[in-house]
Amino acid sequence: MLSAILHLVLTGAALVGSMMFLLWLIHLGIRNASVVDPGWAFGIPLLAVVYAVMGPGYFWRRWLLAGMAAIWGVRLGTYLLLRMVGKPEEGRYQELRRQWQHHLALRFLAFFEFQALLDLLLSLPFLLAALNPRTTLSLLEYAGFALWLVALAGEAVADGQLAAFKRDSSSHGQVCQRGLWNYSRHPNYFFEWLIWLAWALFALASPYGWMALVCPVLMFYFLFRVTGIPATEAQALRSKGEAYRRYQQTTSAFVPWFKHAT
Repeated sequence: MLSAILHLVLTGAALVGSMMFLLWLIHLGIRNASVVDPGWAFGIPLLAVVYAVMGPGYFWRRWLLAGMAAIWGVRLGTYLLLRMVGKPEEGRYQELRRQWQHHLALRFLAFFEFQALLDLLLSLPFLLAALNPRTTLSLLEYAGFALWLVALAGEAVADGQLAAFKRDSSSHGQVCQRGLWNYSRHPNYFFEWLIWLAWALFALASPYGWMALVCPVLMFYFLFRVTGIPATEAQALRSKGEAYRRYQQTTSAFVPWFKHAT
């Protein structure tokens, strides 16, 4: 079993690492590091499918979870890809260029490959499920699937509302407060985190499934402390100034909730 796990992990690492290296080469040509975002999103279903193809566990379990990852990854990855096509590099990556200044190519190579490593770590629920030989699905797995459906729909709605806001020429320089964005400054991040919680819940039914809980914990940390909310809000403050500060004062940062008075 250990050799099977090692074979799966090394195969997945080689594929996702190679994909990120290719995207790094592309980014050198187009001078736009935003391409790493759809790459990260596509990396998760790539690993899930690898585990489903090569894993020794129950066929329907590994392919159900791989299908969930594929639907999520293709939707998010395509959305991120279309968002960057024909647009300048996203502000947070421009800020990284200003901060790093020297050895940019090597620094971005490390950044791209770190995303591959993150994909590998976050693919743990799919690996555990692909190794589970039990031939029936449990209540935990059904609950994980149901939560995933709700979270996927919520994220798609939030992304759609933001895209519609950006297409509206009258919204230039304003803060999006349409729909879910009226109740959370980052509803897309909230539902994204719920997706990872759903996959961890699904994996809990597998041997050593408790290990998958590291994924929603890690995603929460990254969303709140690293590449999610801090970078997004810093860019919003640079571009929208006082309007975004007022938005911060009245609107929940993460969990959708009612407005509060300043």
